[in-house]
Amino acid sequence: MQIEGGCHCGNISYRLHWPGDGAEIPVRACGCSFCIKHGGAWTSHRDSALIAAIRDESTISKYGFGTKTADFYVCSTCGVVPFVISAIEDHLYAVINVNTFEGVDPSSFVRAEANFDGEDTGSRLERRKRNWIRSVRISTSGA
Repeated sequence: MQIEGGCHCGNISYRLHWPGDGAEIPVRACGCSFCIKHGGAWTSHRDSALIAAIRDESTISKYGFGTKTADFYVCSTCGVVPFVISAIEDHLYAVINVNTFEGVDPSSFVRAEANFDGEDTGSRLERRKRNWIRSVRISTSGA
């Protein structure tokens, strides 16, 4: 299944190749203060692929909340956070905010609360390597 999405103004767009038909998409509603304030509801599948495009890189803020082991891509124009990237051992991993999906029926979302407070950095990075999207490509209009 191919899912398209992005920020509100269109500066950040993406295509997500999701394995299977997307009948059930697991969603983690993170309980950290950043995700609560931004409405982050995250999904990933280790066998999916993310291809993202950024039209104007000068209007992107990368926010490293908490352990600073991941970058939240924030569109400075519209304020939306479509995805988060974590560079681990020179490899990019990602999770996607399902609230930025276009044309996907929300009834396919299987929501669960998530709280990673107290997780040490090593465990956090290993969890991401196991569960986050492993095929990530981000291009800019200048690239």
